[in-house]
Amino acid sequence: MAHLLFTLLVQALIPVLAQTNPIHVKSCRSYCGNITVDYPFALKPGCGHPGFQDLLFCINDFLMFHISSGSYRVLDIDYAYQSLTLHDPHMSNCDAIVLGNRGNGFVVESSRAAFLNPSPDNAFMLIGCSPGSPLFQGFPGKHLPCRNVSSMGCEEYYGCPAWNVIGPKRVGSVYGTGPPECCSVPFDAIRAINLTKLECQGYSSAYNLAPVRSGGPDEWAYGIRVKYTLFGSEAFCTACEATGGLCGYEIDGVKELCMCGSWNSTSNCDSVHSSSNRQISYLVDTRAGFLISLILWMYYQR
Repeated sequence: MAHLLFTLLVQALIPVLAQTNPIHVKSCRSYCGNITVDYPFALKPGCGHPGFQDLLFCINDFLMFHISSGSYRVLDIDYAYQSLTLHDPHMSNCDAIVLGNRGNGFVVESSRAAFLNPSPDNAFMLIGCSPGSPLFQGFPGKHLPCRNVSSMGCEEYYGCPAWNVIGPKRVGSVYGTGPPECCSVPFDAIRAINLTKLECQGYSSAYNLAPVRSGGPDEWAYGIRVKYTLFGSEAFCTACEATGGLCGYEIDGVKELCMCGSWNSTSNCDSVHSSSNRQISYLVDTRAGFLISLILWMYYQR
């Protein structure tokens, strides 16, 4: 009986001692394929910036970016330039024109629109838009919204081999027979690339690799370059990491946290533990001391 009671006390002591030791939080830095996922992004709940949660997912070593318009493969994350490069499998390029309204386009949720948008040097080329498209409403009294973006536009894009496959181009004018077959716009001009609402059959997207200027359309970088901003949160994370912490947030809320091993801080890891943390630590130490004393007493009574 004494031996059984001794064993039970030892088993009870193990979880108590575990609570007295710091719980080291695993690093929030993750990897998906060959891409590093770091602040403000994350693949684990509670890591990264709260505004970027549920944005990236790792599926079969492919990093995927998900917003309201669809899912895109992430080709690169440039933390210095604060940008992501995305690929839409149904987006046209210089070798193939994809029609049938199959592309995702790019529409971001209103809650993210203030800090997540295509970069200004990103040109969207909308293909096969109907005369009734919102792009052309109010014309010919106004100028067409179509224009070059960072020296990229439809006039150059028409030189791609892909256009030879779908037949002759209908290069309309404001006073001519109809809208152009291709209309290039910056994202800021329309704030959403929604192929259904714009009544367009397809689209292409290209961006400049600053400071290199674009060559011909066969040399363009095809994809969607998205810029992100943090609005002051970068300073919080820098201070947190400088004191040995990891940047994260409350899983059930949006408050940013600095994770400091066995406790969290709303500033950095140099801040003092709250009285509640000290009280919990005191209670744990008291329980551990009592159980150790009891075990030693029973051992010498045997």
